[in-house]
Amino acid sequence: MAASQMSVWELLSPYPPGWGGVLLTGALSTVAISVCAYAIGLAIGLAGALSKLSGNRLLVGGLSAYTAIIRAVPELILIVGLYYAGTDGLNRLLSALSLPTVEVNGFVAAVSVLGFVQGAYMTEVLRGAILAVPSGQIDAAKAFGFSPLLAFRRVTLPALLPNALPGMANLWMSVTKDSALVAVVGYQELALATRLAGANTKQYFLFFLAAAFLYLAITLVSNLVFTALERRVRRGQPQLS
Repeated sequence: MAASQMSVWELLSPYPPGWGGVLLTGALSTVAISVCAYAIGLAIGLAGALSKLSGNRLLVGGLSAYTAIIRAVPELILIVGLYYAGTDGLNRLLSALSLPTVEVNGFVAAVSVLGFVQGAYMTEVLRGAILAVPSGQIDAAKAFGFSPLLAFRRVTLPALLPNALPGMANLWMSVTKDSALVAVVGYQELALATRLAGANTKQYFLFFLAAAFLYLAITLVSNLVFTALERRVRRGQPQLS
C-alpha cells in the first residue's frame, strides 16, 4: 500500500509498514546517548570543578581555556570537528605506530563528543555550587579530622547538591536536545529516524509532530525525576515557593 493511502495509525504503527517502531527505537537511542553523555559530562565536570578550585595555576589555566572554548563554539561545529578531527588524529597515530586504522562507532563517537561538551558546562555548574557551600562547614570537617575524601562525601556533596541540581537539570534537558545533532556523524537517533520516516512517506508534518511528542514525553519524565531528587536533597530545608 502506498504511504499516501495509509491512515495516520497505520503510518505510526510500531509494525511494518508503519514507522512507529523506528521512531521508538530512535527515542531509546536518544535516551541512551543522553544518559551516557551526561554521565561522562558529570565525571568531567566534577573533576574539572575540583581542579579549578585547587589553586594549581596550570590546571586552572587549562580548564579555563577548555570551558571558554567549548561554551563559545556552537555544539554542531564541535561535534563535527571533534568527530572527524578526532578520528583522523587517532588513525594517524595508529599509522605512525604501524597499527591498523579503526572506524569509530557512531554511538561511541556521539557519546564521547557530547560528554566532552557537557563536561565544560558541568564544570561551571558544580564549581559555583561548591563555592556556595559555607566555608565554616568544611573547616568544621577538617577540625574533626575528616580526610578530604570523607569531608567531600559527608559535607561538601550533600551541601552542594541543592544548589547544583537546577543547573544539572537544565544540562540534562540540553543534552537530550543536542543528541539530535549527532545525526551529522551518521548515527540514527530520534531526529534522524524522523527525517527518514518523513522522506520515505512524504508525511513530514505527521512524523515531526510525533517526534515532538516523544521529546516532550522524555522532558516530562525527566522533570518528575529531577523534582523528586531536588525534594530529597532539600529535605529538612525551607521549601522553595
